[in-house]
Amino acid sequence: MAINMLDMIGVGPFITLPILLSAMGGPQAMLGWIFGALLAVCDGLVWAELGAAMPEAGGSYRFLRTMFPGELGRFLAFLFVFQLIFSAPLSVASGCIGLSQYAAFLAPSLGGHWWAWGRVSAGPGTLVAIACVALALVLLYRRLANLKWISYVLWTAVIATIGWILVTASLYGHLGRAFSFAPGAFHLTPSFFSGLASAMLIATYDFWGYYNVTFLGAEVKDPARTIPRAILISIGAVAGLYLLLNVAILTVMPWQPLVGETELGARQALVAFFMQTAYGGHLGMVLGRVAAGLVMITAFASVFSLLLGYSRIPFAAARDGNFFRIFGQLHARHGFPYVSLLYLGGAAMVFCFFSLKEVIAALVVLRIVVQFLLQHVGVMVLRKRRPDLPRPFRMWLYPLPPVLALAGFGYILLARPMFYRELGEALAVVALGALFYFIRRFRRSESRPENRPKWSESV
Repeated sequence: MAINMLDMIGVGPFITLPILLSAMGGPQAMLGWIFGALLAVCDGLVWAELGAAMPEAGGSYRFLRTMFPGELGRFLAFLFVFQLIFSAPLSVASGCIGLSQYAAFLAPSLGGHWWAWGRVSAGPGTLVAIACVALALVLLYRRLANLKWISYVLWTAVIATIGWILVTASLYGHLGRAFSFAPGAFHLTPSFFSGLASAMLIATYDFWGYYNVTFLGAEVKDPARTIPRAILISIGAVAGLYLLLNVAILTVMPWQPLVGETELGARQALVAFFMQTAYGGHLGMVLGRVAAGLVMITAFASVFSLLLGYSRIPFAAARDGNFFRIFGQLHARHGFPYVSLLYLGGAAMVFCFFSLKEVIAALVVLRIVVQFLLQHVGVMVLRKRRPDLPRPFRMWLYPLPPVLALAGFGYILLARPMFYRELGEALAVVALGALFYFIRRFRRSESRPENRPKWSESV
């Protein structure tokens, strides 16, 4: 449960609330959290059944190979790792962009842009985000015998910041301010439903992490009980914490400026401006800077842990013979997967040139298409193919959880404004991954001795 919550409560809740509010134009966007939590429960039940039935290292990679028969399972497992070389750097970049926004609160000269072209832009904050990736790479480019300290730093900074926000809101907040809805906020118009889909996408990004225990299934004691409990309890605990956190912020800061273009600083460094507004004067400025520093520590710690964990997945798949061999190389002296680490870090630096909103949308859509939807279909296929497979935990109300999860994620994919842009990018990754897979498969079959032409045929 601690591992799951550690990954769920990263920098996300400190940087995404303004995006969430903008999606629906007011505090009714909290519906995105509520429906996002229900969607996480449905998806979590799927993870719980698979994790308890297959408690092995690798999580989705192993699940996909088992759920689908033969070559199809191998192909989908390859696709999962292939999308990871895009989605993992996107996830890292989101933390770095969030860190750069809070850095601009501490040093206003780091704000603004030098140039912008289409969806790409660059400015001092971009350099800060890239430097964040570079520093994490430098620290990770060595043998690391004990990484517990990074977990302690992350957990302490996050819990301290959330606790501080809740105490401050209880002292200086006004509950009515958090629920001052605009006229027509709940009119069931097409824009309401498209905004709700966008809000649920942000909530999905912030909830992710409840399944991380399944990637460590081989090291979990009594996985049949531990994995389902860890998943479901962490979803409930974090959902309650997120709702409290966001309501607390809105009791101090009016939501109206956060959805407009005038208060750009407050939108980008929300927690710092929250403290500044609550305490006021010189004390507010000092405490705002302290809050910005805490969020930056949290952001960097999450970037560090993401790069560490994700770099091992392409390495493991390459060693399994189901991914590009270059990712399976270990550093000659220190014994860590340096090619995988350097690639993910380099790609994350490229994604730092995009906005936080675009990075999150691309990340969530790609993961839904290539990982989550496949698992929801796969768990039902596995029930048909392998009814004899031991299932220590059977999801409640089957088949409702995977069916509802498919509907919920499909709604997020297709109901948002401009949904075709991120969906097209995700399908392009799928097509590219399929092309690489079948080229590799063809080359492997050609290299087998029985498929090589005889000497006379060569002549």
